[in-house]
Amino acid sequence: MQEKVSVVITTKNEQKNIENCLRSIQLQTWTNIEIIVVDNNSSDKTKELSYKYTELVFDKGPERSAQRNYGLTDIATGVYGMFIDADMILTPNLVETCVNEFSSNEPIALHIEEIVLGKGKLARVRRFERSFYSGTCIDGVRFFRLDDFKKIGGFDSALPPGPEDWDLDKRFKQLGKLHLIKSGPIAKYWPLDDFIDSRGAVRPEDFAGIFHNEDDQTLKIYLAKKSYYSGSMEAYVKKWPNDTDVAKQLGFTYRFLSVFLENEGWKKVLKRPDLFTLTIVLRALVGVNYLRIKSNSTRTQKN
Repeated sequence: MQEKVSVVITTKNEQKNIENCLRSIQLQTWTNIEIIVVDNNSSDKTKELSYKYTELVFDKGPERSAQRNYGLTDIATGVYGMFIDADMILTPNLVETCVNEFSSNEPIALHIEEIVLGKGKLARVRRFERSFYSGTCIDGVRFFRLDDFKKIGGFDSALPPGPEDWDLDKRFKQLGKLHLIKSGPIAKYWPLDDFIDSRGAVRPEDFAGIFHNEDDQTLKIYLAKKSYYSGSMEAYVKKWPNDTDVAKQLGFTYRFLSVFLENEGWKKVLKRPDLFTLTIVLRALVGVNYLRIKSNSTRTQKN
């Protein structure tokens, strides 16, 4: 008998994305899945569309940590838990691959390979950039045993939105090893292949992972989002002082050089120096925003 997997999707005004997300869960080769949508008072048709796929649709705020904790701790009844965003699409073999990884290799939690969707220049750069992060300290776990999630206390809701995924990673590491999922059983037919192709990506038959649809994201929106989250890093640093992972996550050398060279990433850099150059420019823009926010925060505290 298949063990139940509870998948929690946090939403707010996601009517453009939610059906592809939920449909990708419905199309999984692993059939014993509980779909839980935790909405933050959407004003569009997000909840209406969600009810087409699951009866477990709830309202909860104010931020995604509280939403995820509610879904995974208060509602979920599975052996395993997984959290995703509404603009994410799961390959059909992903849940099966994750469960099998626990059965054979006994990790404490799983990182999952992610491919950014979009045909615009920003999306292409983000797709290239994200390909270096899988399984590193910049990545974040998404799949685990629910008992272990509860054991570490779930997401730290005291942390402002931004570094809560990194914080969860660090607490899971205290229990055991984190593994990376990249490939699984071959899935030849998939109704969402045309959508993936229309968004500038191709799905390898054995790819087990997540497609993240950032097709509509502009540079202005992307930087505003990063700025919003950057303002919360101070609390994260205070929680994990003198930590090597934190030093890498927020450090210049690792974010601008080392992460692109490890795990033979340098081969991709040599193959696409144009995309690498644009990636560094994008990282620099995010870094400048972070320093600006940090400087403004320091001045405010002094005043």
